[in-house]
Amino acid sequence: MKVCVIGAGIGGLAVARALALRGMQVTVLEQAEEIREVGAGLQISPNGIRVIEALGLRGALEENAVQACAVSLRNYSDAREVAHLDLSASAHGRDYYFVHRADLIDLLAQGARDAGVKIRLLQKVSRIDWSETPSVETSNGNFVHADVVIGADGLHSVLRKQILGTVAPFFTHQTAWRAVVPNDLHLPAEARVYMGPKRHLVCYPMRNGSVVNIVAVQERPDWVEEGWHHKDDPKNLIAAFADFGHEVHSLLERVEDVSCWGLFRHPVASEWYKGRAVLLGDAAHPTLPFMAQGANMGLEDAWVLAEALSLSDNVEAALAAYQAKRKARVTKVVDTASGNAWKYHLSSGPVRLAAHLGLRLTSRLSPSLLLRQYEWIYGHDVTKNP
Repeated sequence: MKVCVIGAGIGGLAVARALALRGMQVTVLEQAEEIREVGAGLQISPNGIRVIEALGLRGALEENAVQACAVSLRNYSDAREVAHLDLSASAHGRDYYFVHRADLIDLLAQGARDAGVKIRLLQKVSRIDWSETPSVETSNGNFVHADVVIGADGLHSVLRKQILGTVAPFFTHQTAWRAVVPNDLHLPAEARVYMGPKRHLVCYPMRNGSVVNIVAVQERPDWVEEGWHHKDDPKNLIAAFADFGHEVHSLLERVEDVSCWGLFRHPVASEWYKGRAVLLGDAAHPTLPFMAQGANMGLEDAWVLAEALSLSDNVEAALAAYQAKRKARVTKVVDTASGNAWKYHLSSGPVRLAAHLGLRLTSRLSPSLLLRQYEWIYGHDVTKNP
């Protein structure tokens, strides 16, 4: 089987390797001149790690990743810990990692090439034909023919637009900043979440603890265009979190390069495939970052789609099976992420005090309860039960 994958992101490269390991001929089309990623961090949770491991790449991931030991929820003004989730106490304690996105892209790209995948750069896709003999047309007039086409080209997917048309996203009235700074403060291997009125900031170490990833979210009425590549002045970030405590200011003072983007909510695609063309990852189900599951869902998709195509001689039946297995799960994850931000953004007053007291007591008296609430996400293993 010949497969054409559009997009050399996490999902696209993962499905390319997964398919090539099953004996398929895979070509990846990437519009950029090189495979690279902006400086950013990812949390790879146990459900994603199981796919990385099944692809034979866990060892390579661990060379630069940081094994997470905890999640620490903290008050914004004094950094006092509200709740502590000891990940080592969970059933998957050794399977949480903080990784630089560029490092994950590099290892997936190398893994794809090692499996025989051809990666073609400077290939901007203009149109997809999903008929009995699918083809992909690029902007320079070339055609790539395949038995199946996979649209893993992200939020602004060409294939998604062809299948569904243009659906206007909903602005969540939240804007986020992303930055990476040196770990001069020697932060431990934990994700720290500083929770403040209408704002929160998450930070965690990457690259063997040498740098810290920062994601800061603020509720605001105005918005910026979607995407990660809108540069902002670090002073704007510092000003937005001026009333946060010394720990946060010590981090933000080190920011030299920061990106800013508006957070938009998109519906999960109603149809994931048409003929012999199919969507994967963000192209099918963009998600807000409040459960750190975007990359993990893309990895899960990649494995399930590869399995479906390898087990059926009928491409369209395989694509239907893939959608049936994935749609309900990713919809639940997307909805959970969409409803999660308010928990970190409570305004000062009785509601905030009561919520933090509840978290503090639960963390101390029944810490396993906090860990178990998302077991349905982290405990799922698509490599054993697609």
